[in-house]
Amino acid sequence: MQKPRLFWTIFVIWLALDIVTKQLAFNVLQPPGVPHEVLGDVVRLTLAFNRGAALGMSLGEWSRPVLTVIGFAMLVLLWRFYRTTGPTERLRTAVLAFITAGALGNLIDRLRWDRGVVDFIDVGIGTTRYWTFNVADSGITVGAIVLAIILGREEKAKRSPAPTPASAASAPDPSDTRRARRRS
Repeated sequence: MQKPRLFWTIFVIWLALDIVTKQLAFNVLQPPGVPHEVLGDVVRLTLAFNRGAALGMSLGEWSRPVLTVIGFAMLVLLWRFYRTTGPTERLRTAVLAFITAGALGNLIDRLRWDRGVVDFIDVGIGTTRYWTFNVADSGITVGAIVLAIILGREEKAKRSPAPTPASAASAPDPSDTRRARRRS
C-alpha cells in the first residue's frame, strides 16, 4: 500500500472511531461520573470531561486556549514528520496516522465545547485507577511510544559505524599466507 493511502485510511478510520465512540459515550453514559462495569471492576465505562491535558494536568482558565494552540502546533509537527517519512516506512506512516487522528479528535472536542475532551474508558482495580481516557488518547499514547522506539533506532543506526562487508572482514591478508608458507 502506498504511503498516502496507508496514512489516510488509518487516519480516517481512527478519527471516525474516536468521534463515534465519544458521541455514544455522551449519549449513553449519563450522568457523568457514574461507572458502568464492562469487565467487572477492572474495565468500566465512565463519562468524564477533561478540560486539562493528559493525566488531568490543568492550566486553570487558560487550559482551553493554550491546549488548543498546542493541538494545532502538534498537527503541524506531525504533518512535517509525515512529509519526511520515506515511502517504504510503513510502520512510521501508520503510527503517525494514529497520533494525528488522536490529536485532531481531542482538538475537535476542545473547539466544540467548553466542557473539555470526552473521556470514558476507565481501567483499574478498586480505587486504584488509571486516568479515564478515550480512543484518541490510546492512539496518541501507543503511537508516541512506538514512534519513540522507531526514532531511537534511527538515531542509533546513524551513530553506529558503517558495517564492513563480510567478505572483506573474513578474507585473509595475502601477505599473512606467504609468511605462513615460509615458516613451514
